[in-house]
Amino acid sequence: MGLNLQEKQAVVAEVSAQVAQAQTIVLAEYRGIEVGDITKLRANARKSGVYFRVVKNTLARRAVQGTPFEVLAEKMEGPLVYGISADPVAAAKVVYDFARTNEKLVITAGAYNGKMLDKAGVSALATVPPKEVLLAQLLGLLQSPVSGLARVLVAVAEKKTATA
Repeated sequence: MGLNLQEKQAVVAEVSAQVAQAQTIVLAEYRGIEVGDITKLRANARKSGVYFRVVKNTLARRAVQGTPFEVLAEKMEGPLVYGISADPVAAAKVVYDFARTNEKLVITAGAYNGKMLDKAGVSALATVPPKEVLLAQLLGLLQSPVSGLARVLVAVAEKKTATA
């Protein structure tokens, strides 16, 4: 049974509210996935703070209209599940991790920062290390010249004391 007009408007309003806060949206085709598997995927999404929903494509197109995610409208075809997150990596990571273990979930497209991503782009986004790891790597890079200089100075000082 289809949705009446008020229910459709409510769905569009709900999805629009999520899109307004989002940094990333991932689209994946879910044809043939068992209910138990999709339930696990929803639970993982919930834990990661990802809004995860099956929405009629026409309603989803209306929800993204006038937003940076409007570039996805042309990819909204077939049975799709939408992963939407305010975290730039979370939606891509949840869908990508699940798709690696279940070949029936096929990533079709995504969008980040107003740019459309293909399957490879979503995969690349999903494999970006967490923010804490990136900050630690940056700190290590910033410290390496200083620690190298300190080692050279210590070596020079030891050489001078050994020759004196």
